[in-house]
Amino acid sequence: MPLAGLQLTGLALLAAILVGFAIWIVLRLKATPEKRERKRRLAVNERGRLGDGTISDVAENALFYSYSVRGVIYNASQDISTLRDIVSDDPALLIGHVTLKYATNNPANSIVVCEEWSGLRTTANKELDYKCEHGM
Repeated sequence: MPLAGLQLTGLALLAAILVGFAIWIVLRLKATPEKRERKRRLAVNERGRLGDGTISDVAENALFYSYSVRGVIYNASQDISTLRDIVSDDPALLIGHVTLKYATNNPANSIVVCEEWSGLRTTANKELDYKCEHGM
């Protein structure tokens, strides 16, 4: 193949790579913050490690919780505005012990609930926790 043909093939390949990269950037920019947050939650759910935590406060659309990983205490919050159908309407039922998932490569990246999993304890579990804590 002559040198001109190789150069033309190389330029065509470079153009295809640049077009593909431009399409990837455009699609990435179109992702809304809600879509990116959902993708993050599902990734932590899929690859995360289980841990124990405590919900300390509940706002209208957020859970505030803390947990410890390898001796480091993390205080975190999670937006639950798109997960209201999964989460109880009574904040008093949410405060207390929970199971959470965190990313092993970044323990500060954690979730308590997502579309496919929930670490929230049921009312029956809360009653059992209360009885155990108070020796009943």
